Amino acid sequence: MPSVEAVLFDYGRTLVTFDYPTDDLLEVLRRFRPRIEEALGGKAPEAEAILKDVLMPLEEHIESPGEDEVEYIEVYRDTWRRAGLPLPDDLLDEILDEEQQCWDRAVRVDADAPRVLSWLRSHGIKRALCSNAPFPPEMMLRQVRSNGIAEMMEAVLFSSQHGRRKPAPELYRAALQAVGVSADRALFVGDRVREDYEGPRAVGMRAVICTAHAAETPPDGVPTIASLSELPGLL
Repeated sequence: MPSVEAVLFDYGRTLVTFDYPTDDLLEVLRRFRPRIEEALGGKAPEAEAILKDVLMPLEEHIESPGEDEVEYIEVYRDTWRRAGLPLPDDLLDEILDEEQQCWDRAVRVDADAPRVLSWLRSHGIKRALCSNAPFPPEMMLRQVRSNGIAEMMEAVLFSSQHGRRKPAPELYRAALQAVGVSADRALFVGDRVREDYEGPRAVGMRAVICTAHAAETPPDGVPTIASLSELPGLL
């Protein structure tokens, strides 16, 4: 492979993994129920019902196929209203923040990621995170700071900061600009063919799919590595 000056990484299922934090989310909802009832002026659904009717339906927006990022705060508030729970914005903002902290705790950094990122840094190769995530940027930035990913990157870009989702070219170009590297000198590593292989290649980058945590097996012809530990061997 020609000289690589920067490696751009996807986040979820590439640098980190996670399980849906059901128990933690239910505990948060139980704590908020008295305040929800106060705001509604009546009885609130049980935490399990709120999880099912409000929080779980929001998952579809995380995987939105569109290239324009959703306004997650508005979607979040509207989902509560459609569930018959028209809560004030300040309370919903508090619930969302506590909910996202559940995800902060649920995220697990890939076992190979710290060593590989350190290797890249020691070899003068720039590193950037370039990921779709509709959640408020300040909450996502808190997460990557708390799990140590941010300190291993020279740039961290989420789609919610830019209003565009991969495979839209704007997010890749913003990441390349942030590290000051041209597309032909950059490699993208992720877990999805459309967002992390086809999209980067369309703007002139090379790309490889890491299958360690990928939800789907890439089709024949798409270059892959079985784990991040194989990445230095490509460079």
